[in-house]
Amino acid sequence: MIDLIKRLFGRKTSIPESSPEDNNKEMKKYLIACLGNMAPEYIDTRHNAGFMVADRLAADAGVSFTSRRYGDMAVIRVKNCELLVLKPSTFMNLSGQAVRYWMNQEKLPLERLLVVVDDIALPFGTLRMRKQGSDAGHNGLKNIAAQLGTTAYARLRFGVGNDFPKGTQINFVLGKFPPEEMAEMPAVLEKAAEAVKTFCLAGPDMAMNRFNR
Repeated sequence: MIDLIKRLFGRKTSIPESSPEDNNKEMKKYLIACLGNMAPEYIDTRHNAGFMVADRLAADAGVSFTSRRYGDMAVIRVKNCELLVLKPSTFMNLSGQAVRYWMNQEKLPLERLLVVVDDIALPFGTLRMRKQGSDAGHNGLKNIAAQLGTTAYARLRFGVGNDFPKGTQINFVLGKFPPEEMAEMPAVLEKAAEAVKTFCLAGPDMAMNRFNR
């Protein structure tokens, strides 16, 4: 009996140490607001460059968008980051309503917001990450600033070029990318998706160093 008690209680049971992979790391949640217009006639237009980046992020992760309040959303996990990839359904000029709602809904600080937007000031395929800045005349950014009460939020600007005659800017941004640019689009979207992931995983400064070229 004594031997039995010693066998049962005489030695301490060792608890295996968890490896870093086994630990539940704190998930960092980000709102990735990709701007565009929902209607079918806007598919593959320059103003929908943000939506195209959103679609690439979802495709790379093998997830689908679901209809949520103020837009379609895909939830993507990249290491210890959870990306709420949003395509607002408010149309471009009221994008701030969707952004404000989801920032409040998820209780996210401004540093967890990244807006992906088309930019005619940049040549096609050029990317620029900024930690803050003006709206530069972009109505989507203007509405986000009005709704949030600040311009101190990060944005990834997707260059769509500006090869248009004076006074035809609206027609240009609502026009479709030409075939020669669509041929380059997969590589550009891959780079943009990587910029988004780098922003979340390593911060805006690292993303700027890598992709602002």
